[in-house]
Amino acid sequence: MKLATYQPETAKKSRLMQVLLSPHISEKSTILGEKNRQFVFKVVKDATKHEIKQAIESLFKVEVESVQTLNVKGKTKTFGRRLGKRSDWKKAYVGLKQGFDIQIGVD
Repeated sequence: MKLATYQPETAKKSRLMQVLLSPHISEKSTILGEKNRQFVFKVVKDATKHEIKQAIESLFKVEVESVQTLNVKGKTKTFGRRLGKRSDWKKAYVGLKQGFDIQIGVD
């Protein structure tokens, strides 16, 4: 079990700005956003649910209801005659409280 250590406020804010990498835009994530107010983000591999929640709330000025994370395994692909592997990554499903919305994408 890790013990909580004191971090200055500027260190916490800089960490929160590094947690989110990008929104994950796909057909499934678009449907989730429209029906369930859930949005999908690519996040750093060592991000916790609490950090993701704080980052979303501070960046988009919304209230987060739930965060689910999952580790996505990289695919094994052939590049020419060589076998290769794409990188593993982590994604977060973020559910928003009633009355809040995030506008992602091109308008």
